[in-house]
Amino acid sequence: MTISGFTIIRNAVQYDFPVVECIRSVLDLVDEFVIALGNSSDNTEELINSIKSPKIKIIKTDWDTNTYYKEGQVYAHQTDIALRACKGDWCFYLQADEVLHEAGIPIIKAACEKYLNNKNVDGFLLNYVWLYGSYKKYIDSMHIAYPKEIRIVRNNPEIHSWRDAQSFRIIPNFDYKDYYQKENTRKLHCIDLNAKLFHYTYVRDPKILVAKKTEQISMHAGTQVSELKQYYDYGNISVFPDFKGSHPAVMTERMKNINWESLLRYTGEPPKIFGRKRKLKYRILNFIENKILGGRMLFGWKNHITIGKFGW
Repeated sequence: MTISGFTIIRNAVQYDFPVVECIRSVLDLVDEFVIALGNSSDNTEELINSIKSPKIKIIKTDWDTNTYYKEGQVYAHQTDIALRACKGDWCFYLQADEVLHEAGIPIIKAACEKYLNNKNVDGFLLNYVWLYGSYKKYIDSMHIAYPKEIRIVRNNPEIHSWRDAQSFRIIPNFDYKDYYQKENTRKLHCIDLNAKLFHYTYVRDPKILVAKKTEQISMHAGTQVSELKQYYDYGNISVFPDFKGSHPAVMTERMKNINWESLLRYTGEPPKIFGRKRKLKYRILNFIENKILGGRMLFGWKNHITIGKFGW
């Protein structure tokens, strides 16, 4: 049984992606790690090479922003490029700002071995911890940030990245034209693993994050937009609970270098980015889900069919 890791990245230095930590977090688990390395304008390739692992395999790509620009489909297309290059029985996808907690490694390995020959299992769900503004705050609302997502898939040529690379679907005879298509597709049958993936999109210097978000919005809009503002306003982060667990060990050094605390605030209006989802009815729903239902989401969108749990 073999496992491939894979990701996509472009301009990791410019946008301060924790891509080194991302890759290192799974190197002990995977047999290879495939990287679709986009046409960067910084030293991303040198940063990747600094890891010095024989498991790393780089595929140099150009982001086709003419065909796959709108709605972020370029991310899905690049993810498919990396996925198709994987040779493992299972393929473990991490976005470049996602880091696996080491406690999940034995669980993931055992699950991959157990379900290797069970063709009813298309993939595995990992559970998310979304940090926000600070390494000490996390998003506790499942209607703001998805609590689980498909991150390990069987090496099946009919499995493709979907939408803006948030998830995966079975798409037979895919023509690589529309990553948002629903017709003639099906959701993956997945096992829910007791393994945590930490998402650090919203934990970086606000002056860098605003540039990263500007590019992301441009990719979804289908046209280049001007930079939003001088720096990203996280809003009043006191509305989020303190994170009291442990971060992935590979994040230790990066966490020491936080230098934007003076730009964080704990008073005033809550984060506008989450809009209506911070209204009273969502806060009540969030309380019921977390305190009464033990983390089970109600009425939420999901792109998978859960057929079992492992490691809980």
